[in-house]
Amino acid sequence: MKLFKIYFSPTGGTKKVADLISRQFDCETIELDLSNRMEDFSKFTFSEKDLCIVAVPSFGGRVPMVAMSHIKKLNGNGSKVILVATYGNRAYEDVLLELKDTLTTLGFFCIAAIASVTEHSIMHQFATGRPDSQDKKELIKFSDEIKEALKHSKATKDLYVPGNNPYKEYKVIPLVPEARQECMRCGICAIKCPVNAISEENPILVEKEKCISCMRCVVVCPNKARGVNEELILAISKKLEKACSERKMNELFL
Repeated sequence: MKLFKIYFSPTGGTKKVADLISRQFDCETIELDLSNRMEDFSKFTFSEKDLCIVAVPSFGGRVPMVAMSHIKKLNGNGSKVILVATYGNRAYEDVLLELKDTLTTLGFFCIAAIASVTEHSIMHQFATGRPDSQDKKELIKFSDEIKEALKHSKATKDLYVPGNNPYKEYKVIPLVPEARQECMRCGICAIKCPVNAISEENPILVEKEKCISCMRCVVVCPNKARGVNEELILAISKKLEKACSERKMNELFL
């Protein structure tokens, strides 16, 4: 059996969760980074013997559009899949259902799903430091339960996950990071941008209509020279404070 770890993780939180889950399975692991716009995802092949982990963050309660465009190039061929939705302590809404519907159509067999809280990628005061030690223990426990179900062939034929169809309208927080004076024009942000919104010749230039506010450019900048308008962040933080302040729990669907 091969394990395919498939994830979209612009700021690293979703990858942390996918890494933790994948380490509980003792088998060869192949990594597919859905933020790599240069990758040809149609070339990967799966079989009934394989297990996949597909992990994505919630973008306003939906699967990020760019991640979904790459996922739709996959052909499951009966491969088993664990669905993972991460979110910044607000809500994951229709993400798991959208993943399940899409991957089932693509020929995957959805055996389990996990909703996991990670530090908010923009408002870092929400779910700061998560996944923390408590989260890690829970995710290991979830992985053990999934392994046990696989061992005894108890995976359900019709996995239940929460969500609504039609899915909620796709919207993202309209925050476009900008380069500050410290920018060295190294171009790393442009190379790493999953939607090619930043000019490689002049990284100060951003095609705002392409930007998905994923904050990848902010995280990868070696000089910490990219950021978002602090007044806008403060205003949005106040709107989210009530929904995001109370600690949300991780969930397993099996």
